[in-house]
Amino acid sequence: MFEPVLTTQAQMEDAWRELMGPWSFSGHSVWMMLVVDDRPLPHLTEIAEAEDPPDTSEADGLADLLLMLDNEVAPGARVAFLRSRPGKDVVTDSDRAWARSLYASARRAGVPCEVVHLATRGAIRPIPADVIGIR
Repeated sequence: MFEPVLTTQAQMEDAWRELMGPWSFSGHSVWMMLVVDDRPLPHLTEIAEAEDPPDTSEADGLADLLLMLDNEVAPGARVAFLRSRPGKDVVTDSDRAWARSLYASARRAGVPCEVVHLATRGAIRPIPADVIGIR
């Protein structure tokens, strides 16, 4: 069973690298991991067909889901997101928009959010909040 200790951004990046492998991605997805007591819960959630960034209603729905998970499933959890997509290892405007929406949804829910990551053909890279204008 995969049970890394996740206390640093480097450990989180390594965990995503282990979980996503060196493969290419044929579709656009967002993956969500809950981390409790510095360990990931043994279930990833995939949001498939996630090519376009969420609209306000969808982002609010994600915030509601995160709030419910915090209240009923994993109180005190942190959330980690990874966007996977086909193509080159370049952060696009769409990747930045996704990251902004994911950080904002977690903030609205009051759930701590790890650095959002991007997975592309053979690469995993962070998209830190401060790089996309979030303080």
